[in-house]
Amino acid sequence: MTNQEILAQFGPREAMEYDVVVVGGGPGGLATAIRLKQLATKAGKDVSVVVLEKGSEPGAHILSGAIMDPRALTELFPNWKKMGAPLNQPVTDDAWSFLGEKSAFRTPTFLLPECAQNHGNYIISLGALTRWLAEQAEGLGVEIFPGFAAAEVLYNDDGSVKGVATGNMGVGKNGEPGENFQIGMELCAKYTVFAEGARGHLGKQLIARFKLDEGRDPQTYGIGIKELWEIDPSRHTPGFVMHTAGWPMDSSTYGGAFMYHMEDNKVALGFVTGLDYANPYLSPFEEFQRWKTHPNIRYYFENAKGDVTAKRLGYGARAITAGGLMSLPKTVFPGGALVGCDAGYLNVSRIKGSHAAIKTGMQAAEAAYEAIVAGRQHDELEAYPQAFEKSWLHTELNKSRNFKSWFKRGLTVATLMNGFEQFVLRGHMPWTLRRDKPDHVYLKPAADCQPIVYPKPDGKLTFDRLSSVFISNTNHEEQQPAHLTLKDASVPVSINLAKYAGPEARYCPAGVYEFVKNADNTDRLQINAQNCVHCKTCDIKDPTQNIVWVTPEGGGGPNYAGM
Repeated sequence: MTNQEILAQFGPREAMEYDVVVVGGGPGGLATAIRLKQLATKAGKDVSVVVLEKGSEPGAHILSGAIMDPRALTELFPNWKKMGAPLNQPVTDDAWSFLGEKSAFRTPTFLLPECAQNHGNYIISLGALTRWLAEQAEGLGVEIFPGFAAAEVLYNDDGSVKGVATGNMGVGKNGEPGENFQIGMELCAKYTVFAEGARGHLGKQLIARFKLDEGRDPQTYGIGIKELWEIDPSRHTPGFVMHTAGWPMDSSTYGGAFMYHMEDNKVALGFVTGLDYANPYLSPFEEFQRWKTHPNIRYYFENAKGDVTAKRLGYGARAITAGGLMSLPKTVFPGGALVGCDAGYLNVSRIKGSHAAIKTGMQAAEAAYEAIVAGRQHDELEAYPQAFEKSWLHTELNKSRNFKSWFKRGLTVATLMNGFEQFVLRGHMPWTLRRDKPDHVYLKPAADCQPIVYPKPDGKLTFDRLSSVFISNTNHEEQQPAHLTLKDASVPVSINLAKYAGPEARYCPAGVYEFVKNADNTDRLQINAQNCVHCKTCDIKDPTQNIVWVTPEGGGGPNYAGM
């Protein structure tokens, strides 16, 4: 049954009214809700706010490196230290290295530009901070509904955003309501703020409907894959930060890695691959596993005898926005706004986005609050983008506006030019580089590329996808329809496999897609939706844009711990 048929038979849906509905319980969404309540409390007014979070709890789907610049958090909560915010490990040392297959060159500290310096920042679990922010929000009177996925945007008769509807529960694989069926509910508001993170399902629709990206560069993304380890105390240096570029990537492919020494002998490490890569044989997951075998990286996981003694605790993957200021869409439309990575505020030169999410959430909240107390609703919150353009965040993003674009000219040129722009010019460039192609069009036919042979995992330092997904605690209701949908079921075999050697089997970091043989020896694409960690890579990189990620039942997906 279609959603319209379900509504006709089981509707109407229950509707709830709020002043503001926030879609997404990450740092951006929670900062929006918190700031609204702060302003209302200070003025002695009542503003009703609800946050919808598709994860089983706030923080369950949150994944980031993460080094946090506390500037925006300090604006939101000036006394966050006394309040117990989980920013416990300050950065003590920055290492930026260029790797060869066996070699490493560390950039002298005095040559590091400001964007590469982390003095005053903290190595954190962003999931832990999100849970703390949720506690603060609830303490201020914000309603938080975890396990409820916003599946549909609702519109008023004049075309403005009315609110959102949550997904139906208990629909079987055949699309028919089962015995435990529950119809979704409508949450309507004067303003709806979308804070879904990178490549938000509803944000993507809103950008297209309102043409918010008109005149902007196409957004570009990276896939970030992360692991959490516990290592030997003798090889752990609390606060030590390492970033690397170069091997195992070739010079024409954007990518880099990180290793952050947290407290309690924990180390967060990960690998970011630009999704504008060209070779369909490339596997971001396998590149990450190979990176760990470099002598300068492997050292941290071994004992003095050279045996791997460290223990892997967690795994996850998530797309990140990397287009910066030139790809930033218009962030307001009648009845709502985009904040954080749903819009694309991440600063790729600093590899940081949580401070931008909090800041833009606050700015959207301030604009919405002013509108509500003035008696307005469902119009454009023009004060939000105006505040952004006058803010320190705009200044920061403007300085790094060319960072990612330089990498289309190769690692050497990118390193030299970004160094010149950031170290010599201090981010005050008289030029702007523009992009005109989305990531998926850069993929070349397999016949034009060299296959990549990756080493088999050893189960100690390097691993396969399925064992990795297992420790991400990913789970979905098995009887629901697959949330990874195809516009045309014939395309994966007729085009993707025939022309590009089936890249979805390699770019997915969770083993969702695999090509299998039918009884008659023909090929078909098998979609293991149960494995999906909600990274959105397939929605971005599919060369024919045939894959569309839609929201599964609320509460499904990963349940990250300590990430």
